[in-house]
Amino acid sequence: MFEVLEDIISNDAEVDQLGSQSSNVQYDDLFTALNSELYPGVSSFSSLNFLVKLMHLKVMNKWTNKSFDELLKLLKLAFPKMDLVESHYEAKKLMTKMGLGYQSIHVCKNDCALFWNENSTSETCPVCSESRWKMQAGRRTGKNVPHKVLRYFSLAPRLKRLFATSKAAKLMRWHRAGKSTDDNVMRHPVDGGAWKDFDRKHPVFADDVRNVWLGLAADGFNPFNNMSISYSMWPVVLITYNLPPWLWKDMDVFLLPLIEELKEKVFKMRAVLLWTVNDFPARSSLSGWSGQGYKACPTCNEDTPSMRVIRKTSYFDHRCFLPSTHCWRSNLDFDGRTERKRPPRRFSSVDIMDQLRRVKTTIPGKHPNYGGVKRKRDDDELNWREKSIFYELPYWAEIELKYNLDVMHIEKNICDSLLATLMGDPHKSKDTDNARRDLQNLGIRSELHIYEDGNRLMKPAAEYTFSEANRRKFCRFIRSVKFPDGFASNLSKNVPQNDSRIVGLKSHDCHVIMQR
Repeated sequence: MFEVLEDIISNDAEVDQLGSQSSNVQYDDLFTALNSELYPGVSSFSSLNFLVKLMHLKVMNKWTNKSFDELLKLLKLAFPKMDLVESHYEAKKLMTKMGLGYQSIHVCKNDCALFWNENSTSETCPVCSESRWKMQAGRRTGKNVPHKVLRYFSLAPRLKRLFATSKAAKLMRWHRAGKSTDDNVMRHPVDGGAWKDFDRKHPVFADDVRNVWLGLAADGFNPFNNMSISYSMWPVVLITYNLPPWLWKDMDVFLLPLIEELKEKVFKMRAVLLWTVNDFPARSSLSGWSGQGYKACPTCNEDTPSMRVIRKTSYFDHRCFLPSTHCWRSNLDFDGRTERKRPPRRFSSVDIMDQLRRVKTTIPGKHPNYGGVKRKRDDDELNWREKSIFYELPYWAEIELKYNLDVMHIEKNICDSLLATLMGDPHKSKDTDNARRDLQNLGIRSELHIYEDGNRLMKPAAEYTFSEANRRKFCRFIRSVKFPDGFASNLSKNVPQNDSRIVGLKSHDCHVIMQR
């Protein structure tokens, strides 16, 4: 831990124009805690070491702040001579000095702007003039409570920590020595085309093995598993791709502090944001390309094949992505015709930037008089809602693969829909009455059309739907499957006693079912 503290101090010490070095008084408490014995006669634990391990236990076991305070009081009562802080508040202050703190940035209630930098002392939003604080009956509450808070964990000190010890610094160079020697094998992002393409375009950055490669993952969730409230959170996590894979553990306004820091670090800290990882709705928020409408596909772009069917938009011509000699291209069972179309064209970074130049600049936020009014896009804007803030990074337009889709999200959605359709679930099956009417309107798959039988409408059974006997047989099979410890959960818990359906599958369960 001495090595870590020395690194913190050497990085934070600045020399001014007169050549005088700034004081390190703020680290005196850290060195005092590191040098002091936890208890007289105990040399195996320093006060700081014990506190760090205690804070780690608190996080891993989800202790409340109150329970942590009570534990500290009990330890002080049982061991009066123990050199230990007296509250969680004091422990957190000490951890902050090690670069483990965060910055609380207030946000406008309409997401227009951050109360940050030049707006840090403002009482009202610089865009929509809404109050910074929550109000009751037109008056501010007794204590100033902001509408929203962005908790920003600064990037720079955490990058410094990765090079603070010789062991961690060696692992940060793993991506150069650990990449696959077989061009046909990809076991790490360094083996992928996007990484190699960036190396070719930025050779100076690529030459230094110590440079940091980052990925950004983001997704929203409702805390405490309560989906009935409007309150939600959006964690944005940076992943360091330098490390070996077994060690990995309206967004523009909220991403502003990170983008400002990354713009500086690309040249000074030698760090680069390689791509983002998210589900499809989050991709729409981060990229600026809407995931809805006739041109929802970000890859096909303006060439997205789509049509309007009953109550929704349908996307078709998926067979065009198959090899030209694939047997399914000539199969007439899909829509009664052979598929001769080639895959959609690939849009270059020049094409994308040309499209973005035609997108009108909009004001961020939800205020009805400013950015919150839904506007009709012009035809030449295609499906672009806005130009993403990531394009402020000087290299972002040249990155070959900017947005990765989270496989676990997609696998779960597909698995749930596939199982519901196979099992004939009337609530979740994709084989709905409207889907059958769409087939009839398109004049294809006549054996699946709804027909009249006297005064009743009849829906023919599809070949891809289980019969009652086969459904129970499939459920019994799922119930009987056994996996090694730690490989997957017990799937028998997801099959009710009557063997009629499969419920409550988690993301990893769906992954195992789809892949195994």
